Amino acid sequence: MGVVVTDAEVTLADVLALRLAIDAPLEDGTELVLRHRTTGVERDVRLGTPGARAREATVAVSLAPLELSAGRWDAYLRRDGKRSRLRSVDPGFSLDHLDAYALCRRTLAYRSYRTRNGFLALKISDAEPVAEVRSIWFREGRFEVMGLLAYTGLDDDDSRHEAVLRLDRRQTSARLSATATVQGVRFHAAVSLVDVVGADPDAVASSGTWEPALEVEGVPTPLKLGSRLDDVDGKRRRLHYPSATVDGVPIRPCYTADDELRIEVGG
Repeated sequence: MGVVVTDAEVTLADVLALRLAIDAPLEDGTELVLRHRTTGVERDVRLGTPGARAREATVAVSLAPLELSAGRWDAYLRRDGKRSRLRSVDPGFSLDHLDAYALCRRTLAYRSYRTRNGFLALKISDAEPVAEVRSIWFREGRFEVMGLLAYTGLDDDDSRHEAVLRLDRRQTSARLSATATVQGVRFHAAVSLVDVVGADPDAVASSGTWEPALEVEGVPTPLKLGSRLDDVDGKRRRLHYPSATVDGVPIRPCYTADDELRIEVGG
């Protein structure tokens, strides 16, 4: 069965839309099988015959009724008990589309992508409201961060919302606050590095890790700062920011294994 995905996208309505290059029409009884990479759980959808054209076909599968859990799902085609991985030539990445997708309030986020070996797969993640980081700077003695609010349901318009950036040090329960700017779903926040170093004078050499969160008017819970709406997994290993030094104390931003932003102070 010669089938290759030439275009793959999960729409704003959580429908997996595929365009297929085929060497013959898909026969009645052909199934799209999604298999959870960790648990082996499978979900299948009967495709039938999408159309009479022998060189191209389109498929649309609503994902929500399949009750797919978080994780990575590999795609197969199956007919008469035989199945094969579904090849793809579409990298499946558009930052603009991911931004638009994240504007809606969701509990699960679905994303199609091409694996390193050239096959179609889905990545499904829990979609709690977050502050998605797009830029980080150390400049003029400040830590600055900007990005967008994801999965909050706020409108991407010119309306302004009162907001506060809070930094919490779990080791000592110390807290630092700074006013933030939120316009629509875009945010910008800055905090003095001198204030960060001096916020917990009882800490040994002021060392520790600060956890930033954004409190926004109209959003019921604080928003963790992180970076997930892209194609870079494992940012703790891959992204390394230069550090700044305040009164001999080094400060640098970094990410956790879950791609949440942290500010590390001290050696």
